[in-house]
Amino acid sequence: MRWHHQLRWKLFASHLIIVVIADVVLIATALFLARVGLVEVAPLTLGAAAAETGPLRDLAATEGVQTPLLRQFQTVLQQALLISGFAALTAAVIVSLFVSKRIVEPLYTLSIVSRRLAQGFYRERTRISSDDEIAQLSQSVNQLADTLDRTEQRRLALLADVTHELRTPLATISGYMEGLLDGVIKPEPQTFNLILHESNRLQRLIEDLELLSRVEAGQIPVVVRSMNLRTLLQGVVTHFEPIFQANQVELALDVEAYLPSVWSDPDRIDQVMINVLSNAFRYTPSGGKVTVRAVYANPMVKVSVQDTGVGIAAEHLPHVFERFYRVDKSRARQSGGNGIGLAIVRHLIDVQGGEIWAESAGPGTGTTISFTLPIPPGASEALLQPARQPGAVEAP
Repeated sequence: MRWHHQLRWKLFASHLIIVVIADVVLIATALFLARVGLVEVAPLTLGAAAAETGPLRDLAATEGVQTPLLRQFQTVLQQALLISGFAALTAAVIVSLFVSKRIVEPLYTLSIVSRRLAQGFYRERTRISSDDEIAQLSQSVNQLADTLDRTEQRRLALLADVTHELRTPLATISGYMEGLLDGVIKPEPQTFNLILHESNRLQRLIEDLELLSRVEAGQIPVVVRSMNLRTLLQGVVTHFEPIFQANQVELALDVEAYLPSVWSDPDRIDQVMINVLSNAFRYTPSGGKVTVRAVYANPMVKVSVQDTGVGIAAEHLPHVFERFYRVDKSRARQSGGNGIGLAIVRHLIDVQGGEIWAESAGPGTGTTISFTLPIPPGASEALLQPARQPGAVEAP
């Protein structure tokens, strides 16, 4: 960047121009007033002695001293103004350099850090100690760097998890296929079922990754309409009951008797419930219980999935819906998946105008995943309240 394009010199030039203009105007005005006002318009007198001596102007004129006095006064005035102008110029230079240093150097630092962040060095941070707008900008850049750093760490963790999960089924499939070709393993239905299971595992992982990328890119169509949430929840619970029973986990449905309709996409809500219930099933041991509740919480409908599973520590709760984040750091899919399901759920709830959050008292106390859904436009509590009876619930 050329020197005359730099903000430092632009600030200095602006101060200099102001000082020069002020000096020119001040000198011209002072000379004009000295000539017109002090000499020609308001001549000086000596008070009572004026009656005897007359105006100084006439005396000076007769004695021929008007011009030397006027010139002397103008010279003194010019010297005083030049000295004051030089002092103002010096002050402007000092102030300009100080201000430009306070502004340009932090901006230069921010420029370097942002360029490093763009190159992928997410550990770079700015260290600007002040309380002005530049310090606020520095804090914003640091927050951006923190977010990029966390995202990068999760991306690397995801790559490690995906690599591990791809390697395991591929190694299993490859080993069995080599055994079949060499005749070491007999072509039995059990062998082919195992190969099919591993291939399905790969397919699910690929579908999860594809779905997450589409959701974050806004490419998942969401068609909201008035829908009966009770019917949808009953269908999802009926679908999951055999799976829960096989693992000796109780699955219960608790829905208000007069639950209003919601303004949502049935397909996406079904997808949300499948992900949340699958997560609850994964973390609830045998003998536990999972309860699905739905209540009207003016002005929304609240759905909760409460389990009696392993629970979540307080430090993990703010991050459970972030992509690639897993409370269980193990790589086994059955004990934590790939950290994609709840991230998809959050996006699907957000685009439908709801909110989602997780609650847990700590490890071993279970977890509750709750989300809200809006009611249809025009539906008011005045129409809903008379039909509702407090405490009335409908058993599954």
